[in-house]
Amino acid sequence: MARLKRLWPALKPTLHFWTETEVHVYSFSFAANVLLSFFPFLIVMTSIIRFALHWFSVEKGIYIGLQDYFAGETGAFLVRNLQMAVYTNGKALSWVSMLLLLFTANGIFMPLEVALNRIWGIKKNRSFLKNQLISQGLILGCGFLWLATSVAAVPVIKIGWLSAIVYKIASLPITIGIVFLTYWLLPNGKVPPLLAFVASIFVGLAIEAMKLLNMLIWPWLFAKMTHEYGPFGHSVTILLWSFIFSMLVLGGAEWSARKADELGLDAESISHPPSTSNSFKLDADGTRT
Repeated sequence: MARLKRLWPALKPTLHFWTETEVHVYSFSFAANVLLSFFPFLIVMTSIIRFALHWFSVEKGIYIGLQDYFAGETGAFLVRNLQMAVYTNGKALSWVSMLLLLFTANGIFMPLEVALNRIWGIKKNRSFLKNQLISQGLILGCGFLWLATSVAAVPVIKIGWLSAIVYKIASLPITIGIVFLTYWLLPNGKVPPLLAFVASIFVGLAIEAMKLLNMLIWPWLFAKMTHEYGPFGHSVTILLWSFIFSMLVLGGAEWSARKADELGLDAESISHPPSTSNSFKLDADGTRT
């Protein structure tokens, strides 16, 4: 209880931040783009791994990773449809088709950049073209890190339960790395890398905790989603967990921006001149500035 009381002053502003309407708007936008963008990215990456590189064990690692992020029937549903898409059309994909699919896949970073800029008080967003360029770089970087997790499970890929455990252990540092790259490179300004890294550690741990929670509750959750949303149950499940992951990422960004403000660091002052946009950064007491 005493430890919780010491943590409360640091947690209270973030909890208040999560009640902000704009935070929910950005998180739902991110989740919707995951629904639209994530599967095309998987098709491209898995097709390249299977038909160009012939890394069949790594391909199996990707399927394990999908079921790690989306437990139960939703993960199995994604794996079945990804295999169908890759085996049926993957070999016939042209480079133009792959580039178009990658262009579709980077949509998740547009609302995320705007949200991170607002959190850090950066008044000017990148142009659409510049956002697409940095998004493509992050797609490749994050994809490479996620692929590294799949590679880690390759030595024990034939032992289903052991490969899942190995993937789970390897996924934590990879998740931290992906969150750090997003915090460090996506805002349109210079973000203190140490604060971004510390926030990435906490967010990575929180994401892994949510994945474990999903493994525990997925039978109840899937039954509820199927009963209430029928054929859209899987889509709503993906939206829900993507929204939760986005809230965690934005919460970590809020914490790092607040700590930077306490230390007198200002990303806006070393990036771009102000415009008429407003910031929704929060003071330590949770009030809006």
